[in-house]
Amino acid sequence: MTALHALSTHELLTRYEAGSLSPVEVAQDLIDHVQRWEPVLHALWAFEPEQVLAQARAAEARWRAGNARALEGVPCTIKENIATAGLPVPLGTAATVLAPAPADAPPAARLKEAGAVLLAKTTMPDWGMLSSGLSSFHALARNPWDPATNPGGSSAGAGAAAGAGYGPLHVGTDIGGSIRLPAAWCGVVGLKPSLGRVPIHPPYAGRVAGPMTRTVDDAARMMAVLSQPDVRDSMSLPFQALDWMAPARDARGLRIGLWLDAGWGLPVEPEILAAVQAAARRFEAAGAVVEPVAPFTTRTMGDGMDAFWRMRSWLDFQALPPERQQQVLPYIRTWIAKGAELGAADVFHGYSQMGAFRDAAVAATAPYDVLISPVAPVSRFPAEWAGPTNDPATAMDHIAFTVPFNMSEQPAISVPCAMSSAGAPIGLQIVGHRHDDVGVLRVARLWEQLCDPLPPPPPLRT
Repeated sequence: MTALHALSTHELLTRYEAGSLSPVEVAQDLIDHVQRWEPVLHALWAFEPEQVLAQARAAEARWRAGNARALEGVPCTIKENIATAGLPVPLGTAATVLAPAPADAPPAARLKEAGAVLLAKTTMPDWGMLSSGLSSFHALARNPWDPATNPGGSSAGAGAAAGAGYGPLHVGTDIGGSIRLPAAWCGVVGLKPSLGRVPIHPPYAGRVAGPMTRTVDDAARMMAVLSQPDVRDSMSLPFQALDWMAPARDARGLRIGLWLDAGWGLPVEPEILAAVQAAARRFEAAGAVVEPVAPFTTRTMGDGMDAFWRMRSWLDFQALPPERQQQVLPYIRTWIAKGAELGAADVFHGYSQMGAFRDAAVAATAPYDVLISPVAPVSRFPAEWAGPTNDPATAMDHIAFTVPFNMSEQPAISVPCAMSSAGAPIGLQIVGHRHDDVGVLRVARLWEQLCDPLPPPPPLRT
């Protein structure tokens, strides 16, 4: 039998409605599971079992009274940079002065309104500026497939929690790959929606919140809730009542662009290339038309974004008093130091690369229904590292396949694709046209039908 904490959202809601399962039973099973795994993974922050049980009891009462809401009693986690009322927002760094957030940010508000049970917040690196579980505030997050390896980031805890079965629903954020990269490395689904599809606060160019789940169906059910409007996001899209539960796309006639060379960044591991090429062949065998896509992004674009983000973080760093500056992760301090050397022309040129990425990505995707590619160029790296190269000079070289679609505002999803010979998950990225989030989910549903499912992570090794 499937463990209660591993049931999908659909399975939980169906059994709650039938009265064959209680949210309290699920919450207690999940708490027990987390307490076994969390001393190793360190995926969670602000985990309070009694508060979880209190929420579950309230959900149980609503089911009995016949007034259950869309996600009543379904466990979820929320990345710690998404404010929840009454809890501080550390932003992953010991340099933050902790003060309770006055209100729920939009994703947290929508999940609470839908009746989801908040298990905990999930951990992240300093300011979310690493693809790693390394943080000066949180304990080192680890990957459930192999705790000696990194879950990725910046939605590090969310990826680890989803991969380890901490319930079905998790929310991450993504400004350059921070949902899709940990989703790929932790063997789960991670959707970066179109910019503005999920209201968030504060909004920022390229920044989105989105689901990290075990299945595409769970991600779609989450999107139906997260995409509800909120006026606090000044960059949000006009609300649309989209058919998030639309069925899998028919492969016949589907036009797919196969993008295997980003044009810059780390070389892609041969096993990852082989996995993505094998995925393309499966789409073709089902009736899709697959064509190769030439490299369309450049080192100049990547270096420009690197310079712009270094300056942004340098300005945040400079605003701190000296004693708090010393609490920032040393790797981050080294990475942002170049910001002090940049002039106005450098920063403007860096900022302009957002537009260069957008134009290139939109044009490259235009001839196709979707584009498929690797998510990351590597399949694993040590848990203690700040990123796949562990070198501040090459801090962006692993995001060449993900960052263009933050800048182009296109929806992009990471779905489990294969396993490496070393037992690490490999992700497949599926990218759609701007605002076609439902279309991306439909192709992702198709891929779930075509691919061999990944095995579960190995048993916990302590």
